[in-house]
Amino acid sequence: MAIPGNFLSATTESIDPNTSGWAAKLNCTLSLGSGGRNGDGVVSMKATAAGEMQARVYSSYLVTMGQTYWAFADASSTTIPERIGIRWLSKAGAEISITWSLMTASASSTWHRISVGGIAPIGAIRAQVLISSTATAAGQITFFENVYFGYPLRYAGNLLSFDAEQQELTGASWAAEANCTLSRTVPVFSWAANWYYSGGEMLTLTVTANGNASALCTERPAVTPGVEYLGYAYLAPPTSSSSCWVELRFYNSSGSQISATRSTLAAPGTAIYRQYASAVAPAGAASVSLAVGITSATAGQTVRSDGAVIKVRTANPTNSLPNLNAVTFADYGFEQGVGQWTVPSGVATIARSSPWGSQAFTDSYSLTVTSSTATASTIRSGQYTVTGGVNWRVWCVAKRVAGGWSLASTIRWFDSSSTLITTASSVAAAVPSDGNWWTLQQDYMAPANAAYAQIDYVLTATAASSTLQLDAVLLYQVLPQQSVTVDNVNAAVQIVTREINTSQLMTMYRVMADGSRTLVRGASGLISQMTPTDDTLIVTDYEAPLGVSFSYRIEFYSATTGALVGFRTTSTYLLDPGDPNYAWLKDPGRPILNRRVLVKQAPDWQQPIEQNVMRPRGRQNAVVLSGVRSGREGNLVAWTQSDDEREALRFLLATGNVLLWQSAPGMGESDVYVSVAETAFPRVTSYAPEQWREWTLPLTEVDRPTGGMAGSPTWTVRDVSIENTSALSLVSRYATVLDLALNQRATG
Repeated sequence: MAIPGNFLSATTESIDPNTSGWAAKLNCTLSLGSGGRNGDGVVSMKATAAGEMQARVYSSYLVTMGQTYWAFADASSTTIPERIGIRWLSKAGAEISITWSLMTASASSTWHRISVGGIAPIGAIRAQVLISSTATAAGQITFFENVYFGYPLRYAGNLLSFDAEQQELTGASWAAEANCTLSRTVPVFSWAANWYYSGGEMLTLTVTANGNASALCTERPAVTPGVEYLGYAYLAPPTSSSSCWVELRFYNSSGSQISATRSTLAAPGTAIYRQYASAVAPAGAASVSLAVGITSATAGQTVRSDGAVIKVRTANPTNSLPNLNAVTFADYGFEQGVGQWTVPSGVATIARSSPWGSQAFTDSYSLTVTSSTATASTIRSGQYTVTGGVNWRVWCVAKRVAGGWSLASTIRWFDSSSTLITTASSVAAAVPSDGNWWTLQQDYMAPANAAYAQIDYVLTATAASSTLQLDAVLLYQVLPQQSVTVDNVNAAVQIVTREINTSQLMTMYRVMADGSRTLVRGASGLISQMTPTDDTLIVTDYEAPLGVSFSYRIEFYSATTGALVGFRTTSTYLLDPGDPNYAWLKDPGRPILNRRVLVKQAPDWQQPIEQNVMRPRGRQNAVVLSGVRSGREGNLVAWTQSDDEREALRFLLATGNVLLWQSAPGMGESDVYVSVAETAFPRVTSYAPEQWREWTLPLTEVDRPTGGMAGSPTWTVRDVSIENTSALSLVSRYATVLDLALNQRATG
């Protein structure tokens, strides 16, 4: 993939498919080699004789005087070190000067970064990139590829200058603070071909005498008190046991240091490792700086550093997206220790994982939780600022290392005076024993007066000597994965399910207080192992019971094995039945027709049964052959009180569909699906203009229909006008006027 912002062509950058972008400048021949990482091709620069050899890009590139430019490449040579330069040219193409990098500290056959930054001098109009090596004999070869020339590529949001960040100009933005000398060197470190923000010239701290040593960035960017800042740099320790660190320091308006947050590297070796320090700017803070150092060093030891950054915290340490996580960086990723986490109960102990990179889901460290016994422990975070009355998600990843664990989250809500308002908890989940990172998340609605939140994790060890890793703790505002809205006017409940994995199958249940489950009806039928077509599903449940509590459970299944892979549950809800003298008659397939009617008399139910009675001669008792007793049958007597009500009920009954009859609790009638036979609805008086009608509805209990649902009580003429440009467009969308009324569109 092309390096972003590169002035060079793709062929010149990657040396693919040929070396046409390069020309020999001094004492060498060029040919196409292989084994590159940015494409297979590389430039093979072979010395004609002993002495310096140089290659240049074939073309030159426009530059602006006084502007800073940067060049880098990946190089490899088994015998000789390399350097890279920027050749500044006049308008006439004459060479003005060359800005050279330092020579690499040693030759290496592994791919390593060489780089240089330079300011275009007076008179410079164009520039070229040079690669140079000094051969000790003819035939020696240097390989290079992945070449960049352009403006400096910076860490997003860095408050430090390019030279303070990358050491590519002078390194003068850093000063020796204690017991050391500073220089710039080019050690041989291998970087990923697609990593463009480090490598090449590095700050090198050399310890003067035994003891502590440190260097400080002389730049002090302005800060805002109360804002969280992140500081980091790459560190290359002299030994794996060395105690090297980065430190974020805040200063007041007089330049006096008022706080420092140190983060110590737990080095696994002597390579290059990025270490983070973070802190919220304290009251009175006016500026900030970054320091690097080593504790208890030996004279002559060196610590190298590169990629220094100070920035306002963002979503990711290296990007510019806004941070939405209320958890501080120290508590989120455990990069500088355990942060504010404590163990208020239980025998568990907590510590930052060690060494760097051994246990991490994100960045380089995680929290190690160890329990000596098979008991429950609670770990608790700090308090974080939140907004009340909105939904917040608690999210983390966990990995079982030893023993067994179950994990549950609890959130504690506090008001502005830090007084506890309430707590809420998730269901405990077992952490699988496969050694992979697993997510645990739960949505919580903050009380209206909540100002702070605190996270508890209840970790239950199921075996002695159990160890768990925890990482990436998030608390962020988000639309809930599932939200439920009760509509008492239409006796319905809307369920919105978000963040659906469309590669899985989905089932949705309505769950009663006794644990019984009923499938919820969707547009295509009962939602059972349904294949979702979108990441959000909105379903309105018109068959939810009246006046009794219920909840919903959404299950997800593997589309290949059919195994349950996850589920979600909601809180409990209740539909207000209203005046108990009224009952609902609902069409499950066409809820727009649902009507509430005034009941005069409930059915006197009968349950018919077909029987054949035989009376054998000489026996007292008959022999009775019975079928299965059928469902209930009886007449419901109801009133409509206006012409509109009468016509609406006629419309409901006109389809002949199975209906759901629902009464308020305490009326002695359970919800029942019925078929309605021939009806009569005379006036309640002989007065001709009388609007009241008395309906006799012969009901026969039937099974619940399984079909889908079309239409909605909220579908109005205004909706029709918004979605259709003209009346003519309705002809192709709806087969009949009834289909239009139900918003049941033609599928052909």
